[in-house]
Amino acid sequence: MNPLFLREVQEKSDGPRAKMIELMRGMGAEVPQILYLFAYKSKATDHLSRFTQEVMRGPSPLSPGMRELIAAFTSARNRCPF
Repeated sequence: MNPLFLREVQEKSDGPRAKMIELMRGMGAEVPQILYLFAYKSKATDHLSRFTQEVMRGPSPLSPGMRELIAAFTSARNRCPF
């Protein structure tokens, strides 16, 4: 994956999301770039994290697995890794 345009976003992170990024890097996993933003501006992105969890895991006629499948399919169609 290409480095972020604003390198300081990729380099400055703190809190629990920063730990997750370091774990992923340590395992050799590709880190989704959105995680860097969430770690960089955690106060500004906490509501997005809660929203995503509610949409993907909250009550719904669709199972969480089906919602994940829809998200993965949509990402693939947009040529965006999921």
